[in-house]
Parts: sequence; structure tokens; C-alpha cells
Amino acid sequence: MRVQVAIIGAGPSGLLLGQLLHRAGIEAVILERKSGEYVLGRIRAGVLEQGAVDLLDEAGVGARMHAEGLVHGGIHLCFDGERHRIDLAGLTGGKHVTVYGQTEVTRDLMDARAAAGAKTVYEAEDVSVHGFDTDSPVVRYRKDGKVHEITCDFIAGCDGFHGVTRESLPAGAVRNYERVYPFGWLGVLADVPPVSDELIYVNHPRGFALCSMRSMKRSRYYVQVPLDEKIESWPDDRFWTELKSRLDKQAAAAIVTGPSIEKSIAPLRSFVAEPMRFGRLLLAGDAAHIVRPTGAKGLNLAASDVRYHSRALIDHYRAGSMKEIDAYSGKCLRRVWKAVRFSWWMTSMMHRFPDTGEFGQKIQETELAYLVGSKAASTSLAENYVGLPFED
Repeated sequence: MRVQVAIIGAGPSGLLLGQLLHRAGIEAVILERKSGEYVLGRIRAGVLEQGAVDLLDEAGVGARMHAEGLVHGGIHLCFDGERHRIDLAGLTGGKHVTVYGQTEVTRDLMDARAAAGAKTVYEAEDVSVHGFDTDSPVVRYRKDGKVHEITCDFIAGCDGFHGVTRESLPAGAVRNYERVYPFGWLGVLADVPPVSDELIYVNHPRGFALCSMRSMKRSRYYVQVPLDEKIESWPDDRFWTELKSRLDKQAAAAIVTGPSIEKSIAPLRSFVAEPMRFGRLLLAGDAAHIVRPTGAKGLNLAASDVRYHSRALIDHYRAGSMKEIDAYSGKCLRRVWKAVRFSWWMTSMMHRFPDTGEFGQKIQETELAYLVGSKAASTSLAENYVGLPFED
């Protein structure tokens, strides 16, 4: 098979890139090692910056998001038993975020790709990438017992942290930066109305908590737990009791509990691989970086990568230029590191670390008090939360 672009990975970044390229008349095939049902079953973040919303509109898949997504103009920080609202819209000239689950984004993109008749190969086994340091890259995979080969102009590595594309790079070609955190997030998804119409980030002596949502009927809650905690030790009743103990009195009294439909403990890390382009292979999303979820940046950074990626490829095919391809990694990484910095700041401010000590705790408490009392500090948080401007 011969295509212009071979995309490895059918998560949101791969599907979004495929949709943008299809609408630009660029032929691409997507290979995914899991089934479509498995991909749709992944439960991930659901807070979209305006830039991600605009890109989904550009891809022609924004209708259901606008009909069902929840537009939020603020968030709440809770500490010392009191909630403080950060007016995102008021501090950023009207910018906001949209709550719309990654599962729904993925479904919309899958439906659009199927309607367009564009090719996606699910359950593609033994995917391998070759010759990306030449002008004629090759991708091989096995399906139904047969080995298939794709020749292409470019390979897009959208296959996640454990994917084959980054692992295929020669030794020494990439530099990894990583920080593993000494705690995890225990998350519960439940079909109950959210306790607040905006997200609540909680700093409490017992640890961080987050009150989030997927819709006005489905809520997502998290509590910080030690890394050695086992999910079997957390029946629903224990989770709800622990969550209530960390919330302010009003939220604790108002929260509606119910049986969990999904429960998991996620270890937390920050990871960045540099560079993100190797000849004709360009990495995007989790294949190149993982950002702590405290700042709601993971899915948004994937969309940001895809924005730069799609524009670089479109410029190449329309103008015959490699200028934007050459600039791709630098543009992406400048935005990635700004998001990593913001996420680290939010994490260090809202979580209790095992080695914080009395001095560190006083610094954290003072940071929070300064943040909610200073318009300049609140504006900095708001600008980063809704998404910084793109480089164009």
C-alpha cells in the first residue's frame, strides 16, 4: 500500500490528525494495535482548552461537543476548609474551557472517519517502522496472519507512551526528562450529578482531592493516595467517606454518592522526550510527553501537537516546503515545557508531599493565600489553565 502519511495509533491525537489531513486532501492510513471498542473504553481527561475546541471544529467534529459539552468560566481552589473561585473568563478576556470527555471526542472522530470512508486498521499486530531517516519510510504490520507493508512520505507517531514509534529510535537519538511522583490518584466515575457546576481543586492535610465531571449526570472524583495503595482496599463507601473528609463543609453536605462504574489508581509522572521529529517520523501526544493531570493539559497538548503537525504537513504538500516540518519539534516543545511547568506548579501547590516538612508546608499555605489574594497571580493561573497562545 502507498499513502502519503502513515499514522500509528488511533487515540484522539491520531484520529484528529487523520481527520484534519483528510479534509485537506492528504491521504493517510491509521494503524491501531487494539480494537475500536478497547480504544473507546479508555476513560481519560475531559477538560478542553479553547484551542482544542477550535481544532475539533476545524476537523468538522464539533457539533455534539457544542450541544452536550459544559462551558466553564471558572474553577475553585479549596484550602483551610474554604473555597475560592478563580474567574477564568474575567481574568482572560472571556476565555473558558469546555468539559467534554475524551471518550466522546474519540467517538466523534471515529464516526467522522468512518463516514468519510478513510482507512483505519484496528488490531494491527507487530507494527514496525523503518527508513524514517530517508525519503521513503516504510511501515510493516501483521493482520489476520498476513504481513502488510505501507510505503509513505511521513510517519506520525501517535501511539502513546508505550508505543512502538519512540522505541524504534536509535540509541542516543532522544533525550528523556522524567519525574515520577511519590503518590497516585484514586479515581472514581459515577452516574451522579456533580457536587459543583465548576471543578474544585482541594488542598487538605489528608491529601489532594478533585471534584470533576463528564456531564451533569456523570461525575469524576479523585483523591491523592500513597503509591502502594491497592484498589481492592477501596470499596465505594470508603472512597466517598474519604472524599467528603477533604471537602469544605458545603460540598461535603451536598455531594451525591452512588455506585462507581469505574475505579482505578493511576501512578503519576511527568515525561518529555526531545526532540519530537526524526527525519520523516514526527511524534505527537503521549508518544512524546506525559504531563501531570493537575493542570488538565494532557489531551490539550496532544491537540496542540496535532495542530502544528497537520499544518506542517499541509504546508509541505501545498508549497513543497520542509520549513514547518523543520520547525515542528521546537514549536511543540516550547508549549510542552510551559504546560509541564504549570502542571508542576499546580501539583506542588495542591498536593501534600511526604518530604514537605513544616517549612515547606508554610510556603505552600502562603502560596495559596497569595494566589487567591492577588489579581496578578490569579491571572497567571487563569491564562495557563485556559491555554496559552499558539505560535503561528
